[in-house]
Amino acid sequence: MHTLSIPTWIIHVSSVIEWVAAIWLIWTYGELTGNRSWWGLSLAMLPALVSAMCACTWHYFDNAESLEWLVTLQATMTLVGNFTLWAAAVWIWRSTKSTDAAINNVEPKPIKSQR
Repeated sequence: MHTLSIPTWIIHVSSVIEWVAAIWLIWTYGELTGNRSWWGLSLAMLPALVSAMCACTWHYFDNAESLEWLVTLQATMTLVGNFTLWAAAVWIWRSTKSTDAAINNVEPKPIKSQR
């Protein structure tokens, strides 16, 4: 018997809801800061969401052999998601470096002597 327990279903469903909430919060943060790299992160999270939905769907139908292609799709989306999340992290890192460089290249104001 392949049926998942109720606590396992609670974990599966709450994880998907949590991931959707995280995507929305990160997108909102990108809007508030005007930093598009955070939008990139929220979009990069979508393959992992597809992966989770594949797992939930396959389990919902009691791991039916006719839906075994979902397991392959899940694995593929996990791999794709890992790369998209890596790329988004690099984008955020680079955008932070360019912001830091812009801040550090500002000429400091001379300190006036108090004599």
